[in-house]
Amino acid sequence: MPITADHIRTTLAEYTDAYPEDKHALAPLAELLDQGADVTSRKELPGHVTVGAVLVNERGEALFIHHNVLDKWLTPGGHLEPEDTNLLGAALRELVEETGVTLSLAPVQPTPVHIDLHPIPANDAKGEGDHWHADVRYLLRASGDQAVTLQEEEVSGYAWRSVDTITDETLRTRVAAALR
Repeated sequence: MPITADHIRTTLAEYTDAYPEDKHALAPLAELLDQGADVTSRKELPGHVTVGAVLVNERGEALFIHHNVLDKWLTPGGHLEPEDTNLLGAALRELVEETGVTLSLAPVQPTPVHIDLHPIPANDAKGEGDHWHADVRYLLRASGDQAVTLQEEEVSGYAWRSVDTITDETLRTRVAAALR
């Protein structure tokens, strides 16, 4: 069964219970859910849900990938697919698709470590206007040596870097706190 609006609503409620300071910033997502919008579809505008995975190894380093289209170093993630059944599973799928990492992965906590609503510029090649993503980010821990095999259509490099190099201040702070 695909990800439902109720699953997203429950995840959002659990998240804002843990991080009430983010409730106002996530109001556009709550409003779309209340309107019955299909926020699991990348065609839903003005915005939709995406997922991300912050994978940390035994040395406390986070896995970054070089995203070809955006030409930026990011943590793995992407859009939801019809076969996804929950948000954590979708984040794991994106992580595995982009990096090939599969061994001994475990969520650090069952709820997202961060949900970030951010603007996405128009992309004429995809026929998409300006919109926003509500990126539901999960923190995962890897044990053992993790081989990385990149999905070269989307990703052109990877690096294990200190958690301190995560550019989003809220995400960086929450990841560091969760790992203590």
